Amino acid sequence: MKAVGPPSPILHTEPNGDIWVFGYGSLMWKPGFDVLERRSALILGYHRTFCVYSHWHRGSPEKPGLVMGLAPGGSCRGAAYRVAADNARAAVDYLDARERVTDVYNPRWVSAHTDNGTVTAITYVPGPRGHIQYAGKIDAAKAADLLAHGVGNSGPGWEYLENTVAHLIDEGIRDPYLIDLRDRVREIRR
Repeated sequence: MKAVGPPSPILHTEPNGDIWVFGYGSLMWKPGFDVLERRSALILGYHRTFCVYSHWHRGSPEKPGLVMGLAPGGSCRGAAYRVAADNARAAVDYLDARERVTDVYNPRWVSAHTDNGTVTAITYVPGPRGHIQYAGKIDAAKAADLLAHGVGNSGPGWEYLENTVAHLIDEGIRDPYLIDLRDRVREIRR
């Protein structure tokens, strides 16, 4: 797996060179890079939603799946990870390879509010809106169908949804949108 485009720049660091990464989906339960510290975090101006057709991780170009992204508006609870300065480039390169298999996701630096203060963290946001994989706002029935049937290199979409909902609940985060989708997918898979 290789990222599309140039590597994401590392612009925002702690005074000692450490960086922060904000995860809102599978990064919450499977970061895949060395972490010094994990904090619950809230970002403003974006909300978590299934808005990206997956052609790699949870589907294929011939039979797309669906994965999450951050859409404008609202807020999103997730996880902020502190990465040591010595591992920052490797972590961002890993995230670029994971999140930017195609050019549907772009790195963004966001303010992540934690119980121990606000940190600037890199996260990945889908765009541009004209990209072939950008689904935008799709109705729940279509989303559930794509999640129930999509399978890609990282496994089935329904598994991704189940893991995300379970980990959010473990963190005390109840996301009615995701819980409704989970229940719809369970009905389809019966």
